[in-house]
Formats: sequence, structure tokens, C-alpha cells
Amino acid sequence: MLAWPVILDQTFQTLVNYVDSAMVGSLGASATAAVAVNMSTIWLVNGMMYAFGAAFGVLAARQIGARNLPEVQRIVKQALLAVLASSVVVTIAMNGIASSLPIWIGVGEQVVPDAIIYMRYIALAYPFTITFMYCANLIRSSGDTRSPLICNIITNIVNVVGNFLLIFPTRTLSVAGIEFVMPGAGLGVKGAAISTAIATTLSGMIVLSVLLIRKSPLKSTTRGGWRPDIRILRQALRIGAPLALERATLSLGQITLTVLVTHIGTIALAAHHLAITAESITYMPVSGFSIAATTLVAQSLGAEKRDLALKFAKRCLGYGVVLMTITGAGMFIFARELMAFFTADAQVIALGAGVLRIEAFAEPFFAISIVTSGILRGAGDTKWPFIFSLIGMWAVRLLPASILILVFGFGLKAAWSCMVADLVVRGVLNILRFTRGHWMDSWKQ
Repeated sequence: MLAWPVILDQTFQTLVNYVDSAMVGSLGASATAAVAVNMSTIWLVNGMMYAFGAAFGVLAARQIGARNLPEVQRIVKQALLAVLASSVVVTIAMNGIASSLPIWIGVGEQVVPDAIIYMRYIALAYPFTITFMYCANLIRSSGDTRSPLICNIITNIVNVVGNFLLIFPTRTLSVAGIEFVMPGAGLGVKGAAISTAIATTLSGMIVLSVLLIRKSPLKSTTRGGWRPDIRILRQALRIGAPLALERATLSLGQITLTVLVTHIGTIALAAHHLAITAESITYMPVSGFSIAATTLVAQSLGAEKRDLALKFAKRCLGYGVVLMTITGAGMFIFARELMAFFTADAQVIALGAGVLRIEAFAEPFFAISIVTSGILRGAGDTKWPFIFSLIGMWAVRLLPASILILVFGFGLKAAWSCMVADLVVRGVLNILRFTRGHWMDSWKQ
């Protein structure tokens, strides 16, 4: 019951990302590259912000399980203070690196102007991006996974409509034989950025309203208790810091891999970005079971029901692996069709389909890693997933990929083969940590 709204949410989000990428992809490989060059950095920042939002969510879920509602309300207020502080820092930082990032990564000169514009508009909406991450995690911690779903559906529809109106110029369309003039701003990549910024702002405002207005254990008065609480912030830091480092490790690894792929060429960079987008159809829905596991494990341990926590963990893990194995098989079979949805460039389609079929074999192990991380997060055991990510990303994926690309001149398929090895290693290490059971006592450490 907790997982299905998140699965539906992530599936819908994936489909919207597909449409978003296809609209930009229709502008050509350079436009796709302009978005791609920024995405790893955006994922880095989003991952770190999500980590601390998840930490506050775990704290709230545990106190909800213990039925300590005054403490839940104190946690919510500290989370909102953290939103305010991090919004200022992140917005300034993202605007500061916007003009330099494409040059650091080394994209072609024709890509740089659009890449800078895209990042600047995304940066302006970051206060609302962070608001959504923190508030959605808190709302899910109470067992309400439907409100973030409804919020995302609304905002993603706004994003698609905004793309349709802002990316393309005014043109004549034909539907069922009826022709009509569709107005458009013709802003290209800039239009995609503006549309995403507007949709993100709307999502942050809606989910904050739900948190503050809707009756739940999270709702508290706006009076008093707004000073920083060192005890709660220290607890959030203990859980969130390893998770943030894990996200940073993965995202910095993605940035490094993007730099390596850039050496191969613009076609490879476009295929790499679109293949990653296509692959999200396999793992985004599975995050529903990861989020459900975090909430259920945290609430069960808060209520001192260890057997129930283990039962929920095993159930979520089993469902996640089955679901991702099925979607991975679908990705293997329909790899060309998935890539063709995003672009008409035959070279990009062929290369992207090839790497997707390589990646498909790692999907069950990827599922283990995703869901197990959610289980361990619910218990406050975030240190070991970070260590496993560090080993997998840097020792198993990037070091061999660097040698294969820079020394031996191999292409994108070699890089994705190293990615498969990383996912297998991380899956194995995470399941070993889970089966030993020490994670249930992490909160006491």
C-alpha cells in the first residue's frame, strides 16, 4: 500500500522524462548534449539534498512509530529551517558554476551557450526543488505516499505542456485530419529549462502546503520552536552525511564518466545521456519499494518490533528484484524502440541500444542495491551503503573505464560494461550486509 503510489509516481516521472528528453532530442545531438553536460552535476546536488531530506524523514518515521508526536513536530520544524539554509547556499553555488561547468567538462563550443542557459534557469528554482525533497520525504515518513504522487502528476503535466509551448516555434499541426496553428515561443533548450523551473516551483509550493495544512502527525503550529535544535540536527547529520556522501560518490562518478564519454565524441555523449534516461524505466519504479522499506523499517524499529521490520524488509526486497528483472528484460527486448523515442539520429539509436542491452544483465543486482539501501536507511545504517558505492563506482567502474577509453581507445560499450560490473559488485555487497542482520542495531550505535 505504501509502495504502489511511489511506483506509479516514479513510472509517471519516467514517462515525463522520456517526453522531455524526446522534445529536446528532436532539436539535435547538440541540444541533447547541452542538457546532458549539466545533468550529472544536477544529480549530484539533488542527491545530496535528498539525502538530508531522507534523514529527517527517517527521524520522523521512527518517532511516529514510537508515538512521540511532540518530537515529530520538532523534527519537522528543524527540517524546514534546513530547507531555508540549504536553499540559499545551493542557489548561489549553482549560479556560480553555470558558466564554467561546460568548459570544465570539455564539450564542443557549439554546446556551451545552451548548456549555460539551461543551468542558470534550473538554479533559480532550486529553493523549491529542495523544498519538495524535504517535504515529500517527511510526508512519506507518515505513511502518506499518495500526496507526493498527486503533486508530481500535476507538476509534470505542467512541465510537458510548458515544453510543448516553449521549446518549439509556432507551427501548423494536424490531428485527425484537422489542421490548426499551435503557438510556440521557439526557445529550444532555454524553453525546456524555463518549463522545468516553473514546474519545480509549483511542486515545491504544493507539497509544502500539504505538509503545513493537511491533518497528520507532521502538522504543527507555526508558533515557537524555530531555533536550531543541535540534538536533532546532529541526528540528521549522522544519518544524512553518509547518505549524502554516497550520492556524491555516485554523482561525481557520473560526472567523471561523462567527461570520459566526452572524449569519445558528441554522438557518444548524446547516446550515453539518452540511454541513461531510457534505463530509468527499469529502476525508478523499484525505488517505490525502497521508500516503502525505509518508512516501514523505521516505524517498526521505533515501535521496537524487530521481527516486523525484518518481515517488511524481506517482502520489499523480493518485490523489488522481481519487478526490476521484468523491466530489465523489457529494456533488452525493446532497446532500439526506447532510443528511437528520443531521437531520429540513427547513430545515436544504434549506439544507445547496444549499451542498454549490456546494462540489462545487471538489473537484478541493481534492484538489490536500491531496495537494500532503503532498508538500511530506515534503520539508520547509512555508512555501509556509502562504502559499497565508493568501492563500486571508483574501483570497479571508473578506473577500468578510464584505462579502456583513454589508454586503449575503446568506446561507449566498454564504459557501460564497467558500469555493469559496478552494479553487480554493489548488489552483492549490500545483500551480504543485509543477511548478517547487524543493521537493525545501527540506531543504538
